[in-house]
Amino acid sequence: MTSAGTAAEAPADTGEGPARGLTALLTTAMAFSMMQLFLLGALGPRLVDRLGVTETVLGLTTTVGFGTAAVLSPVGGRLVDRVGPRRALVALLALSAVALGLIGSAPGPGLLLVAVALGGLPQALANPATNKAILASVPAPKRGAVTGTKQSGVQLGAFVAGLPLAVAAGVIGWRGAVWVAAGAALIAALWAWRALPSDVPPPPTGAAGGPAPSRPGGPVPWLAAFSLFLGAGIASVNTYLALFGAQRLGMGPTVAGALVAVLGVAGIGGRVGWSRAATPGRAPWLPALLAGGAVGAALLLTAAVHVELLVWAAAVAVGVFAVSGNAVSMVLVMQRSAPGRAGQDSALVAAGFFAGFAVGPPLFGLLAERGRYGEGWMLVAVEFAVAGSVALAWAVRDGRTRAEGPRRPPRDGRTRADGPR
Repeated sequence: MTSAGTAAEAPADTGEGPARGLTALLTTAMAFSMMQLFLLGALGPRLVDRLGVTETVLGLTTTVGFGTAAVLSPVGGRLVDRVGPRRALVALLALSAVALGLIGSAPGPGLLLVAVALGGLPQALANPATNKAILASVPAPKRGAVTGTKQSGVQLGAFVAGLPLAVAAGVIGWRGAVWVAAGAALIAALWAWRALPSDVPPPPTGAAGGPAPSRPGGPVPWLAAFSLFLGAGIASVNTYLALFGAQRLGMGPTVAGALVAVLGVAGIGGRVGWSRAATPGRAPWLPALLAGGAVGAALLLTAAVHVELLVWAAAVAVGVFAVSGNAVSMVLVMQRSAPGRAGQDSALVAAGFFAGFAVGPPLFGLLAERGRYGEGWMLVAVEFAVAGSVALAWAVRDGRTRAEGPRRPPRDGRTRADGPR
């Protein structure tokens, strides 16, 4: 594996077996990095009934966890660039296990909030560490497919939380289901420690081959803003979809949890498919397209207030369109990042996404407490629409910049920075 401080530009091609093993490990790491979010959403009806958690506090758990992740993401990105993906992935999985164990032990909302705050740490490490591992070990032509698959790990976590663990909660209790997830995260941490090669120390600061400065006109600030509004909408759906099914549509807790599982399965297919489609020429336009589809999904949720069956179609559409936007963002980051900045750029985009996760659910919760789910889903539609507007504005700007091509150097022989490559 290449040094922790620089992204691999031309990694050696790995065999199919090792490549599949790496993809499976990275997918597992992404699943556990956000497992707490999906468990809190899928188990929401039980937490409200048995732990004394109100709808607003349920949204606040998401705010605390992702607020922590948003604040720590820039630091996490620099840390991953320094220590390397192996140490970062082991720490991610071990911290996920501890956070899940604390959630399962929480006697009330207080410790629950502490546990989800701790769970923000693995979220801050997830995208930088997994992207860094891909750049170091996967040839460029295969990175889109591997990225889409590992990003689908988040939705795999949604499926596991929404179906097997939700069913297990009905048999061994919700605490037992969370403790099972914690034990599985510990096993995954041991897998990462044994499977990944040792990290190579980065070069000294200022040494040749150190991280390059970010490229002017790059997509990172735009993708961070896009991710902010996209994350706000997705987090609201993740947190309140099962509760909506139970409270407003009259579903039982297990059936309501299955909505999260359906969303997760659709998200897996969407992230893999759209990431494969994100070629360098097509990728800049995909975030706006996916955000447009996400608006339609939110409108289906609004209609489901009156036509119950539409909630299942809406769950599929949220997975295919909204959830896939983050995977395409990460493909764009890896296509456009300067050498050695993959961890930091991934973290900055992830920080916007996590900030959206922190802001969205509390706003939705204020409406959910009053039973105004229709207005809540309209709020989600507006958030997705703003995300699409930001993505479209950048895609148009980027297309014009690339069409103009490199600027001519000044007459005195000095060179100017070319546009984004």
